[in-house]
Amino acid sequence: MSMKLEQQQENESTPDVITLLTPLQLGALSLPNRIVMSPMTRARSTDGVPTDIEVKYYSQRASAGLIITAGIYISRMAVGGINVPGIYTDQQIDSWQRINEAVHSAGGRIFAQLSHSGSVSHLSLLNGDTPVDPSAVNPRQKVMSASGYVDTVEPRALMTSEIRAIVEEYRTAAVNAKKAGIEVHGANVYLLPEFLNTSTNLRQDDYGGTAENRARIVVEVLNAIGTVWDHERIGLKLSPAISGIGTYTAVEHILKWLNDFSPAYLHLRRGFDTNRNPIEMLREHTFEHYRDVFRGTLIGNGGFDLATANAHVERESVDLVSFARHYISNPDLVDRFRGNQALSPSDPSTYYKGESKGYVDYPSLSTGA
Repeated sequence: MSMKLEQQQENESTPDVITLLTPLQLGALSLPNRIVMSPMTRARSTDGVPTDIEVKYYSQRASAGLIITAGIYISRMAVGGINVPGIYTDQQIDSWQRINEAVHSAGGRIFAQLSHSGSVSHLSLLNGDTPVDPSAVNPRQKVMSASGYVDTVEPRALMTSEIRAIVEEYRTAAVNAKKAGIEVHGANVYLLPEFLNTSTNLRQDDYGGTAENRARIVVEVLNAIGTVWDHERIGLKLSPAISGIGTYTAVEHILKWLNDFSPAYLHLRRGFDTNRNPIEMLREHTFEHYRDVFRGTLIGNGGFDLATANAHVERESVDLVSFARHYISNPDLVDRFRGNQALSPSDPSTYYKGESKGYVDYPSLSTGA
């Protein structure tokens, strides 16, 4: 038997004790399991307003220990793609309320992920306005526009007064989220990690230079949201290696500060390859590295299956594990893991297609359809 086949069978075997399926108390929330539905952009909204099929999509997956929504734009200038929802107009807020109620009625728990795209946007998405960033540095990314994928442009550096206004927009978005908890999106290459990264933050004021200054906006956003929500209903997502944050000093500053803030959780995404990055080379033990810094509840994210997720929870590297791709095509992922049932494959061609196909039509074990 080849080594590759042996490894595949090991990954697909059922753990004797599925610790991943045990309950966990997350602040005031009693989670029935430690399986989290990861935030995933699926581009099903219309003019920034969640649609009826999004209500169905989230409620179908209510058996997760916790659902974290796709990134939700906090303002018009936060937009970074077409058909992605916001939470800054009355119509958007009403639609999110319907999603909250549907998930709660189905017995689920849901956190809203608040997001600002920063420079990962385009003039065509912002009514001709130039995207904003800590500094005028083009992130050289692709974004979804009405005409297809387009290249990012050189952004405009934010004035200090505008940064403070964005912090207030996060607070207002938290108010608008009503009954959901809140996750602040500080991962990938969007506005908040752009402040943390020395490549995209060239400022020499209170928001640049030192690790403490680069982390300042994240601290201010969390403190602002903390005036609206109990800290045990606030989470933060970071992806140090993927965001290219160099020596990680700003991230470690945030994690030490979080110990006193006491959020519901820290959601960490590990990378998928080494890229000569010292933390990435510790991929299997990425979370242990940050466990030494942050003492609170930790959600691990990044390429897990049942066996590897359970192993991480069992050895207490993480407390919960979030799944993205598996939740696209397996609304009943918890039941499939419990019975070690085969997972339905997903269809990448439907990921961002904007219709019900490949979104709410995947079969569950109970219905077969």
